Amino acid sequence: MNKKSFITDNFLLQNKFAEELYHTYAEKQPIIDYHNHLPPKEIAEDRVFENISQVWIAGDHYKWRAMRTMGIDEKYITGSANDKEKFEAWGKTVPHTLRNPLFHWTHLELKCYFGIDELLNEKSAPSIYENVNAQLQQPENSCRGLLTQMNVETLCTTEDPTDTLQYHKQIAKKGLDIKVSTAFRPDKAIMIEAENFTDYINKLGDAAGISINSFQDLKDALVKRIAYFDENGCKLCDHGLNSISFQQFSDAEIHNIFEKRKQGKPLTAKEIEQFKTALLLFLGENYHEKGWVQQFHLGALRNNNTRMLKQLGPDTGWDSIGDYPQAESLSAFLNALDAKDKLPKTILYNLNPADNAIFATMVGNFNDGSLKGKVQWGSGWWYLDQKDGMEKQLNTLSNMGLVSCFIGMLTDSRSFLSFPRHEYFRRVLCNLFGGEMASGELPNDMELVGQTIRNICYGNAKEYFNF
Repeated sequence: MNKKSFITDNFLLQNKFAEELYHTYAEKQPIIDYHNHLPPKEIAEDRVFENISQVWIAGDHYKWRAMRTMGIDEKYITGSANDKEKFEAWGKTVPHTLRNPLFHWTHLELKCYFGIDELLNEKSAPSIYENVNAQLQQPENSCRGLLTQMNVETLCTTEDPTDTLQYHKQIAKKGLDIKVSTAFRPDKAIMIEAENFTDYINKLGDAAGISINSFQDLKDALVKRIAYFDENGCKLCDHGLNSISFQQFSDAEIHNIFEKRKQGKPLTAKEIEQFKTALLLFLGENYHEKGWVQQFHLGALRNNNTRMLKQLGPDTGWDSIGDYPQAESLSAFLNALDAKDKLPKTILYNLNPADNAIFATMVGNFNDGSLKGKVQWGSGWWYLDQKDGMEKQLNTLSNMGLVSCFIGMLTDSRSFLSFPRHEYFRRVLCNLFGGEMASGELPNDMELVGQTIRNICYGNAKEYFNF
């Protein structure tokens, strides 16, 4: 017989202060998920998933990496096995994820969405599979139903500048209670060194109705797409880069660099950095003009396994933490925008935990008093969005900045079952503050501390994004 789940009402809450903070001030706050990779098509069409593998395992490279580590054949991960076989392979893996956040997330998600208290393992997997599949056919468990269950108020998906936003338009016409917006992600226009850069530039030109033959044409095309996204409710951009580029340049140099690349000539490392600097600064000024928030996810070392990259493509679980230098170029970039008074609201995320203090102190350099928390150090990202990573981020931000101004958690996920990660964060947050109330490091003033918790969970993001 399977033992009951450990996901109780007071999961992760280790004293009475933490319990009161969570249940009174955090638990019922709406969710603003301002960065994720959910497919808007499935929201627009309110997809009903046939089974849990389609909503839970497909696209989840966290699970895929764990299954591969257990020696499970790729057939049962991304391959030809049927959905039940893939779920049972995951069930067989789960008991071996002890102390990995996957163990917590798995059982939290089963409990939150489907009321399942059993531990998932090889023995329980078949019955849990059938139980969840039956529940998924109920109207309340469609895509939009799953979001409603988690009290999602606003979410922002992530789209390339060439996207038509047709599904966002459809969603807007439906007048849903949940606001679904987008974030503009023009990284393919920045990565001049990429093999398919010229093909992408042609595609971007088609989307903008501009023949891109010069750097000025490229800027004009991006301006048109920014305007199009803005007209369709976009208020954020996002960049996933190794690091921020900053290399001095002249307009003539950038013109020549673009010409060289169009002609298929090789570029030097300096020329690549000059181009990226010029385009990032140009985009930053345009984001500022539109009143957008710019986000930078920095520090991933992507596509490490070339054999599997060729077989499965990118974003399939072969990425890790990079150790790129961050401080000087990031400072110079932000300063160049600030010097013109054109620095937008900015959120910085680091993947290397060694950079925590760098990012925590960097944001303070450009919080100029014009608005609360203008430049933010974002929540623990990717490998750091687990209990230890969250606590370290919260502690470092508390010590070197103002955690009271923090805009809180996001999922950065492709799964409609990922929203209990907000609950997970809120429990970690309340336990951290509650522990210090219990030890006397924070005052026994529940309203003072509780209001800070409420703001971090919801109020600060609501104000910051002005949704």
